[in-house]
Amino acid sequence: MTDIGIFEAIHTARSLRRFKLDPVPEALITRILDAAIRAPSAGNAQNWAFVVVREKSVRRALGDIYQKASRIADAMYAARGRPPHLTEQQFQRMMTSGTFLWAHMGDAPVILIPCQRRPVVPPAEALPPELRDRHPAELAYVERIRGASLYPAVQNILLACRALGLGTTITTNHIRIEGEVKAVLGLPDDVDTFAMMPIGWPIDPFGPLTRRPVAEVVHADRWDQPWPA
Repeated sequence: MTDIGIFEAIHTARSLRRFKLDPVPEALITRILDAAIRAPSAGNAQNWAFVVVREKSVRRALGDIYQKASRIADAMYAARGRPPHLTEQQFQRMMTSGTFLWAHMGDAPVILIPCQRRPVVPPAEALPPELRDRHPAELAYVERIRGASLYPAVQNILLACRALGLGTTITTNHIRIEGEVKAVLGLPDDVDTFAMMPIGWPIDPFGPLTRRPVAEVVHADRWDQPWPA
């Protein structure tokens, strides 16, 4: 296996959901995780943790939970309808790919669960008097930005998998019933999951990716000024 360039990885790292049954060498998983922990971490807290699930019975249990949670996701997608930038054919292809994973998550050779310990917010009485009234707002702020300290590591995982020829995707359906996942994995109360990532040798090919053009989603200085095409 030969590493590929970063831009090739970015442009071809499709979400892959169908995998061969061949095992993934532990050394490659270690290399992927080493890439994950090179990501930025707010305040250098490095309060991430990763659970690598390879035992068949645990993978099956996670697959059952994921399928149950995905029935809720299916109803939400149906109610939301097709995004305007997708053709009906593209939307149906996306849904078909998703429903395959809903039924086969437990078949992936590896299921990686990125987690994070809950951040510690000092009590109001520990703050300077002029900031104590802001304590509720600070709690809301910390909750909103928590993912910023973990999702860069998740992106590193996506790119590392692509560079090594492994398929993966990021999914969060299980968070709808996360308590069941935490029970299966024996996670401490102060540790939350942020994704479920099946990893394996892909059946389907990598990219290229189809995305809306930059000019449609980027604004120059102000919202009403488009980025030049």
